[in-house]
Amino acid sequence: MNDERWEREALRDVALEGIRERRRTRRWSIFFRLAFLVYLFLLLIAFRGLDLGLGGDAEESGPHAAVVKINGVIMADSTSRAETVIQGLRRAFEDSATSGVILQINSPGGSPVQASQINNEIRRLKEEHPDTPVYAVGEDMFTSGAYYLAVSADKIFVDRATMIGSIGVLMNGFGFTDAMDKLGVQRRLYTAGDNKGLLDPFSEERDEDVAWIQNLLDDIHQQFIDAVREGRGEKLSDDDALFSGLVWTGEEGVRLGLADDIGSVHDVARNELDTDNLRDFTPRPSFFERFAGRVGVSLAEGLSNLLLREQGLR
Repeated sequence: MNDERWEREALRDVALEGIRERRRTRRWSIFFRLAFLVYLFLLLIAFRGLDLGLGGDAEESGPHAAVVKINGVIMADSTSRAETVIQGLRRAFEDSATSGVILQINSPGGSPVQASQINNEIRRLKEEHPDTPVYAVGEDMFTSGAYYLAVSADKIFVDRATMIGSIGVLMNGFGFTDAMDKLGVQRRLYTAGDNKGLLDPFSEERDEDVAWIQNLLDDIHQQFIDAVREGRGEKLSDDDALFSGLVWTGEEGVRLGLADDIGSVHDVARNELDTDNLRDFTPRPSFFERFAGRVGVSLAEGLSNLLLREQGLR
């Protein structure tokens, strides 16, 4: 009797294990099929050229105002770096249906080198396409390097509350010598070249170093001033504070000659270019760049949650 019961239980266990194995096989089969479909979907998006980083609409839509957006800090490693902005500007100018180019700017500035490169390219493109006007429209922030690159435009427009100006140059840092003395820390700096340790934050400040840096800043500031004077000409007021680094509202900026008038991107398109048709030529990150960024964020969040759980914080 016991033998029969044992045989029935053994057969039942074998049958159940077979059922479980089939279920596992079925689940893995479904998983791989879904993964393959996702892979095909991503390939389809990539090869269809959805957002390949070129900017602009997919189809021609008649005469239009070509918009190139500049958002955030203008640096070599940002989305508003000169290389990216210039790519959008060239495509905008080369489009046969472009009635005019509008720079839509919301930036506190950044690298004078990047701003200067964009400024120079705008002037070159204007010479190459003399019948294509260029307008700059400042939004929330329109200061420092953002204004530097924009003065090459034919006209500048702002909102009444836009922050405009900051025509100046700065360099900042920290000095830790007093803190090191209190902590009993010695600075050991070895250089080949008398000035290689220029303005080292862990060494005593030298007057000759400060004078050298000040000359550099004054030189760059003068380049900034020259670009503004070349772009704005007699429109500028004689206010002594104009190049002092101060910031004004857009309304005050118009009075000072930093801007021509109050207006938005749509106002400029309608009133200056006689069109309501805007086409965005701003280069965008490619699909793969955005996908990689999102995956990176997801992985970081997952790792953070895991660490918090391990530490008992979640």
